[in-house]
Amino acid sequence: MIQTRHGSCHCGAVRFSCDIDLAPEGERSPQIRPGPWYASTLRCNCSFCRKTRMWKNHIPSEAFRLLQGAENLSHYHFGEGSIDHTFCRTCGVYAFVSASEPVMGGDFYCVNIACLDDVSDEEFAAAPIRYEDGANDEWGKAPRITRHM
Repeated sequence: MIQTRHGSCHCGAVRFSCDIDLAPEGERSPQIRPGPWYASTLRCNCSFCRKTRMWKNHIPSEAFRLLQGAENLSHYHFGEGSIDHTFCRTCGVYAFVSASEPVMGGDFYCVNIACLDDVSDEEFAAAPIRYEDGANDEWGKAPRITRHM
């Protein structure tokens, strides 16, 4: 079910809250937006996610609130530059990204669910995971090997 969760970087300078559904399949709320991006957590093998070990969950922009630390964020853009990768300037933790894609319903955030502070180990273990083969631009397909992701 959709719940308000709170997250932060490692040092606590950046804090946010978001309305997110980490429940396993069969227990999830109706999606706020349609599309596979909002139906599960995701692990990707693109060069960036692979190096940062990002475990992401897409949420609509209206479900994300930056509570503190905007001035402490560092921004990184690469490729087409459409995704705003943000990092805490103090501890370097990569807590979320923001972007806008019409196919995905407009503005959204990808929250690094590992940065959520009020999620139990049991909830993390039960969260559904969909794998993306970003390394080969096959975003709708899982890579042949996912065990390392």
